[in-house]
Amino acid sequence: MNEYDGSQVVGIDLHRQRSVIVRQTAEGEQLSAVRIVNDPVSLGLQIEKAGVNPEVVLEATYGWYWAVDALQAAGATVHLAHPLGVKGFRYRRVKNDVRDAGDLADLLRMHRLPEAWIAPPATRELRELVRYRAKLVALRSGLKAQVHSVLAKAGVLIPVSDLFGVTGRQKLARVPLADAYARRVISLLELIDVLDAHEARFTTRIAAELRGDRGYTAIQALPGVGPTLAAVFVAEIGDVHRFADAAHLCSWAGLTPKHRESDTVVRRGHITKQGSKLVRWAAVEAIQRHQAGTKISVDRTRIEARRGRNIAKVAAARKLLTLVYYGLRDGEIRAVAHQKAVA
Repeated sequence: MNEYDGSQVVGIDLHRQRSVIVRQTAEGEQLSAVRIVNDPVSLGLQIEKAGVNPEVVLEATYGWYWAVDALQAAGATVHLAHPLGVKGFRYRRVKNDVRDAGDLADLLRMHRLPEAWIAPPATRELRELVRYRAKLVALRSGLKAQVHSVLAKAGVLIPVSDLFGVTGRQKLARVPLADAYARRVISLLELIDVLDAHEARFTTRIAAELRGDRGYTAIQALPGVGPTLAAVFVAEIGDVHRFADAAHLCSWAGLTPKHRESDTVVRRGHITKQGSKLVRWAAVEAIQRHQAGTKISVDRTRIEARRGRNIAKVAAARKLLTLVYYGLRDGEIRAVAHQKAVA
């Protein structure tokens, strides 16, 4: 029988190997504080002590997927605390795992918890594919930069648009390099080929996962948005209906200015950059590829003349992300369809 038969609130301070679980009554009285070795069975047994359908909170920290799945399987209502919203914990005079877990439970109990969205398993798996593909591309870019570095040491400049294309590689093979440099370039090219193969494999898999997704197809009608960037938007944004409007999506992505207000003093600064780094990158990347003559490109040119290049680029990315919102929400972008009809 449980120690307390009323509704309970549970706070979990999750770590990689061990976690601390604090149970409280609805009034905030602490019932227990235990430390467990991370394991779904051990976690489920502890949650059973909290009664039927307990309210459980943990921070969106390293490796939270398994814990959320185990808690939901045990019948708990799970809340995910946003790390930025609870960062004040670290400034306490006394900080330990029990206090952290208890404070999370207190925030939930008092309805003051800054919550993060719990992506369903299918969205998490898609994100895993998309994010890993991005990692592969980043690794490949680093290897290509090393090839350019080796050539720079030898004072070699190959006049070709793509050094790693067919023509570029043919010219690279004819460049006389000292043995150590030549061996390094050969090794780098082999690694680049391996990453090319893996990147192509994940690109194919992502396309198969998103085949038939109306939003994925719709946002590719936007200039500059191809299959790769569209996959980033779909995976990272997830269920777009969790955002009340496009402005909330832009704010979540960190593309809106900071707002600091006290009494009659209001300061608005640079964009917050608090959100999905991949979504911000995808929006800016799409803008860089945006063709001239569209409304967004015209607005960007106008803003650039008045406010500068960087501000114009961010403003254009925000406008594009607004269209992405409607494409994911409605399965079509009426503004784009109207422009095509007029043309």
